[in-house]
Amino acid sequence: QVQLVESGGGLVQPGGSLRLSCIASGIDLSIYIMGWYRQAPGKQRELVARIDTEDATYVDSVKGRFTISRDNAKNTGYLQMNSLKPEDTAVYYCNARIPYTNVDFWGRGTQVTVSS
Repeated sequence: QVQLVESGGGLVQPGGSLRLSCIASGIDLSIYIMGWYRQAPGKQRELVARIDTEDATYVDSVKGRFTISRDNAKNTGYLQMNSLKPEDTAVYYCNARIPYTNVDFWGRGTQVTVSS
């Protein structure tokens, strides 16, 4: 059974930092494209960052502030979020997709709230 479990969300003040984790079980995360998505209330889910074997890509709004990474030995992915803004408030979801297919898996999400 494939599971992706996110953790690390919470309430943080503007300018603060959080590190999200995504622990995978039932799959070898190293062969998947891993992504972090977010969905704010009333908005569509959007891709925040994605990493394949070597390259990472980011949505423009988080470039320079967020860093996606993975630890294959731990079968875990991460999203380091710095200089957080209120507009970063959303539920953040981990996604793992087999390259060149539509086969993917989702976590249940973790809430990130940026507010003073």
